Amino acid sequence: MMRLLLFVALFVLGSRALEFELEELSKYIDSHQEEYVQTLREWVAVESDSSDVLKRSDLERMMDMTAEKLKAMGGTVELVDIGVQELGGGKTIPLPKVVTAQFGSDSSKYTVCVYGHVDVQPAKMEDGWATEPYNLTDINGNLYGRGASDNKAPVLAWIHTVEAYQALGIELPVNVKFVIEGMEETGSNGLDAMIVSKNDTFFADVDYIVISDCGWLSRRPALTYGTRGNCYFFAEVEGPKQDLHSGVYGGTVIEPMTDLIGILDTLISPSGKILIPGIRDAVAPLSDEEWRLYQDVEFDVENYKAKIGVSRLMYSSKVDLLAHRWRYPTVSIHGIEGAFSAPGSKTVIPAKVIAKFSIRQVPNMDPATVEKQVTDYLHTVFGRRKSPNKLKVTMIIGAKPWLADTQHPLYKAGREAVKKVFKVDPDMIREGGTIPIAKTFQDVTRKSIIMLPIGGFDDGLHSQNEKMSRYNYIEGTKLFVSYLHEVGQIKRD
Repeated sequence: MMRLLLFVALFVLGSRALEFELEELSKYIDSHQEEYVQTLREWVAVESDSSDVLKRSDLERMMDMTAEKLKAMGGTVELVDIGVQELGGGKTIPLPKVVTAQFGSDSSKYTVCVYGHVDVQPAKMEDGWATEPYNLTDINGNLYGRGASDNKAPVLAWIHTVEAYQALGIELPVNVKFVIEGMEETGSNGLDAMIVSKNDTFFADVDYIVISDCGWLSRRPALTYGTRGNCYFFAEVEGPKQDLHSGVYGGTVIEPMTDLIGILDTLISPSGKILIPGIRDAVAPLSDEEWRLYQDVEFDVENYKAKIGVSRLMYSSKVDLLAHRWRYPTVSIHGIEGAFSAPGSKTVIPAKVIAKFSIRQVPNMDPATVEKQVTDYLHTVFGRRKSPNKLKVTMIIGAKPWLADTQHPLYKAGREAVKKVFKVDPDMIREGGTIPIAKTFQDVTRKSIIMLPIGGFDDGLHSQNEKMSRYNYIEGTKLFVSYLHEVGQIKRD
């Protein structure tokens, strides 16, 4: 009996000590929020656009700033060379180095690896921004700037988390590692190979991987457990040896554009059904448990319509919309090159046109199978036209989907952390977009992964007037603090 009473007393004291630590960490974060905003301002000011090789020096400066920040905190930091980027014509340019860092090496603790990126999408005032995109601007509690939400504030929030523990002299409940890259917005060039090369060294002692490169679906905090993949295609139709005048040659040649539009029209029906044979055969069925999860998600169909400015959607019910946004494949046609899209009345018949389209794939679809299905189908459809023109179909991206187990201890820890900080249960959501690195981490390291977002549903990622709310930035940092405590308490098998 005495042993039992002693155990209970120690448990109560331990719980109270934990609550006190979390309270002190929360107070520290609140008192340093202006410092955090200033650091975000300095990071946003760097035009770390990975799509523009002319800005590569800015991107390299951003990687150096990230490394220096982590070094100043006493981390074991390395700038990892990941090779070069091909520019064409035999020219190359070095890829920005990946920053890795480590805080703590206690073998009795779990080791959590945080992934993030500090490169951004292009942004200019003339695109329709209300404020200078690289000058962080605070308007009514929203911090506007390119990269603020995607992904500089979440990366900084994780860094502030470690800083807070250090400043208060509170021991980290887990070892923390960072992997921060600078090419995510253009496909994470070189990162897959780096992960493979360091699987037996840097990642050897990693237990869990956390990704915060995503956002909430509504005002309610969320945990993300799945993403769709992406098979991106070029369909090129080539005809005459040069562009032609439609007044002189129209009606005498079989035009490549007509052929291209004809085959694109066979990809998807007006109701959204993909017409490529076999494309849906491998799609995992919607389980009863998943259906219930969708029912519980906070999602307003009318607000969704109003936000994107349409009068009608493909589906009217919440569950159908979420399912087709997250866990069913879809075809999207993105544009046509060689179509003389400049303003004005053009009367040219293009000699060659290239359509860009993608298929968001889901479990259990395989990119290689999708590539064959699409290529064979389009060649069959094109063959029926008996055109003298030539068709070439190329898949340039084959990113796989990712799916996690929502009952894994990582997600249970996430639920508890959200409840402690936000006083609500989180939405369990999937992303319709693609985060290829999640699948790479899963396949190569065989570690468990969670996506723990702090970005808001209205942050405007990749769009004009991207922002991170001050609330999400500061409370998100508290969430990360609480999450590390919860992970530290996961019982070992």
